[in-house]
Amino acid sequence: HSPFPPELPPSEFLQVAESTWLVLSVVSGGRQPSGSQATGVTKIARSVIAPLAEHHVSVLMLSTYQTDFILVRERDLPVVVHTLAGEFDIYKEEGGECVPVTCDDASNGFLKPKAAASPTLHPVQSPQTRFCVLTVAPDTLPAIATMLIDVLFYSHSPPREAGAGSQDLDSITFFAFSLIEGYISIVMDAETQKRFPSDLLLTSSSGELWRMVRIGGQPLGFDECGIVAQIAEPLAAADISAYYISTFNFDHALVPEEGIAEVIQLLQQRQESS
Repeated sequence: HSPFPPELPPSEFLQVAESTWLVLSVVSGGRQPSGSQATGVTKIARSVIAPLAEHHVSVLMLSTYQTDFILVRERDLPVVVHTLAGEFDIYKEEGGECVPVTCDDASNGFLKPKAAASPTLHPVQSPQTRFCVLTVAPDTLPAIATMLIDVLFYSHSPPREAGAGSQDLDSITFFAFSLIEGYISIVMDAETQKRFPSDLLLTSSSGELWRMVRIGGQPLGFDECGIVAQIAEPLAAADISAYYISTFNFDHALVPEEGIAEVIQLLQQRQESS
């Protein structure tokens, strides 16, 4: 529960959010409607994302090549359990084993939600950059380690500040690497992918490219609710897959390249109707 891992001592260069977070992993029990092809955050938009937003639970979303994770603040756990218990069987990990959680276990401090205020609709930007979603076999990681370090830490110049009113970016510097329980997931732009040995980067059989919608005109913070829902709900209604990554400053939704025009139109309509 320490906000600092021991290998990262406190320093003026390291900003840490005050809250400690718990990870929710949503495992489908086969109840997904057979006609639905949407994957990623849109698959759980109606059943998880929207109910948590309605109950004022702020979430961070992390999609990986293998699955999706929702991070919730530890203090919000009672509300999370009460909100999701009707639709899901909830388990917690204790000593390496999954143990069922009941509402009674997490009822301490639970308050009925107040009437929800209308969430702030944040601006969205869609750079022209095309992205790849990839994985790497763990035993081949050493073969790309030098290139990975170069791309992560040395290749990119500091991003130029977009103009205050800018709603469209030509390109965006974005590279995401996650290593979770031995599974590696990488998001990189198509140009950067060309620097890596093609036989070591694994992608879906379709090899599709993705476009990004970036949410927020300024750092979002962690107290607001409904940011993920703002994107996930309209995409779920249109049955469009999305790969979603929350970061300290902004949120990022990746959608299949062929669907970007429809996505932008959907989100503009939502902005205008509000």
